[in-house]
Amino acid sequence: MFGTLFIVATPIGNLQDITLRAINILKKVNYIACEDTRKTGTLLKSLGIENHHMLVSYYEQVEMARIPNILNILKNGQDLALISDSGTPGISDPGFRLVRLALEEGINVISIPGPSAVVSALVSSGLPTDKFIFLGFLPKKEGKRLKLLRNLKEANSNLEATAVIYEAPHKLVKTLKSLQEVFGNLEITLMRELTKIHEERINDNVENLKKKYETEAVRGEFVILFSPKIL
Repeated sequence: MFGTLFIVATPIGNLQDITLRAINILKKVNYIACEDTRKTGTLLKSLGIENHHMLVSYYEQVEMARIPNILNILKNGQDLALISDSGTPGISDPGFRLVRLALEEGINVISIPGPSAVVSALVSSGLPTDKFIFLGFLPKKEGKRLKLLRNLKEANSNLEATAVIYEAPHKLVKTLKSLQEVFGNLEITLMRELTKIHEERINDNVENLKKKYETEAVRGEFVILFSPKIL
């Protein structure tokens, strides 16, 4: 009998956001596949879970090399939890390839829902939540980034969904410039350091935000949101 692959969401900042179900699963599984074994070790220790010897590193650069080993673990009847450094695995983090291949092998896959930056940012942004488009992290190359945003503008002219984008601090200004080039001086919402001590929500136009972050240090992870309904 095969084991079960659990997709377990972990806190995006505040450790109190871990669910009781997630804790129970992490306690009982035989293995935990994670991006950073050190960070996961710290999380497990804070939860009083002492099974560090069962950690398997699983991050983007080694994903395909690790999958056969993980599938063998599951086929041998042992349960495994997949977690990311923060949030829900598979959302702008490795995971979907493993899930797809596990399902193809007849392995049971169960999601243990919990924290997700895209959902947390959306519901607290004040923007429409009836429809949204999640783009994750935009392409690093400017040409591809602009092409994606232009396609979004065209597709969203009728859909009118709130757009949600992830961005790292060192790329924020470049992304703001790209948004301005495609959409003009639109109003956006920036959510920074969600669920953490310095959580911040900023509502302003792209031009003002670009000037702000060109002249001051940019820290923390960002979620960018905007809606064509209020452009």
